Amino acid sequence: MKNLPSRRSFLQKTVMATTGVALLSSKTVINALTKDDSPFSGYNPYAEEKTDLRTSSLFGKHLFVNGKIYDKSGKSTLSNVSIEVWHLSPDSKQYKHKAKLKTNNLGEYEFITDFPNKEFGKMSRIYFKVSNDFTSYFTELLVDDFGVHITGKHWEENQRLGDNLFPLKDNSVITFNISI
Repeated sequence: MKNLPSRRSFLQKTVMATTGVALLSSKTVINALTKDDSPFSGYNPYAEEKTDLRTSSLFGKHLFVNGKIYDKSGKSTLSNVSIEVWHLSPDSKQYKHKAKLKTNNLGEYEFITDFPNKEFGKMSRIYFKVSNDFTSYFTELLVDDFGVHITGKHWEENQRLGDNLFPLKDNSVITFNISI
């Protein structure tokens, strides 16, 4: 019996091993839940649900973004689609401007935000993740003082939108449609 560990020692080792497994499992679960295959920096799956991303309604340059989310055919709009948006905050290299919102019964969405900062050598941009029960789609909208633009990837993947493909900018109001 003298070669057997004491009951207390055995319990301590068991508790430590169990705690280690629990921590390892928790860390693995957290990584699995927070990891997303976003092709863009700054994505945060825990963004707050809101439609006003501005830091001040009185100061700064603001953009009002709206549009519709269409199905794969580009002909029918989709209701209750989740849209996540984020961009670099003005005068910052951090992605503090982020939000989640949903399309209404007509497939429409809208939000207001501050004009995004830009990475060195790139145009300012707003990133989008659009999701429903079947798929998720990432895209980006490029913005400058003269207009709004889409990437080649967005053009290739959304051509079915036809006349609704290219974003429009009228002063600080932007219309940007997406199909998933």
